[in-house]
Amino acid sequence: MKILVPVKQVAAIDEDCVLREDMRDIDPDFLDYELNEWDDYSWEAALQLREAHGDQVEIVPVTVGPDEATDGLRRCLAKGGNRGVRVWDSALEESDPIAVARVIARLAKREEADLILAGTLSSDHGFAATAMCVAGFLDWPHVAVVSKLDVRPDAQHATVHRELEAGWEEEISVQCPAVLSIQLGINEPRYASLRGIKQAKAKPIEVLSHSDLGLESDEVGLSGSGSRVRRMFAPAKGQAEMIEGTTAEQASRIAQIVSELSRENS
Repeated sequence: MKILVPVKQVAAIDEDCVLREDMRDIDPDFLDYELNEWDDYSWEAALQLREAHGDQVEIVPVTVGPDEATDGLRRCLAKGGNRGVRVWDSALEESDPIAVARVIARLAKREEADLILAGTLSSDHGFAATAMCVAGFLDWPHVAVVSKLDVRPDAQHATVHRELEAGWEEEISVQCPAVLSIQLGINEPRYASLRGIKQAKAKPIEVLSHSDLGLESDEVGLSGSGSRVRRMFAPAKGQAEMIEGTTAEQASRIAQIVSELSRENS
């Protein structure tokens, strides 16, 4: 069984930051990058399956991103796994979750993957759409918000628990190959050892372009995206007032505020 685990380097924004000139994103000089939190849990789930079933399972972290995204793959490989795959070229810039999912789906076909474990969402954009779109492109079943996973390498089905509202859980048997969105708390991600960090530097990371996967330029980037960022901005902050005094004084002040707002909006 081959398991692909899509991971992402997400941007951490400081309070003091500046927008790019096109007003569509933060200036990269004000960003720090880290591995998406949800991807820590999906990679740990893959590691545990590898440890439970040995050589019957191969786990491969994959990412769609520029050179800096290699660091996320190294972080994964420091904990386990023998190789990673990164897909990038200039045509992939401005890709939305749909375009990224198209790339991952083509990579899954190239790798002949049996299972894809993806984080439920990313902490930067939070669309929670990539895994679902990958499943759509592959025509594989998809289960979201997975909180427990039981799958054997030779099995035709996986048994999963997924979170529902109000603390309820649902147990599902899903046919493999499948795409599973892993939720926080499914496990406790391990820390990489110093030895693992050193070894990860020597592990191979294959770098592919969109054309290596048989994709045309109009299938990725803005042309292959179903959405685009029009602008980014900080919303206007509201204001609050603590109304004190007697009941009559409070009622009088509330009436005054309502009257002022009515005049502003008229």
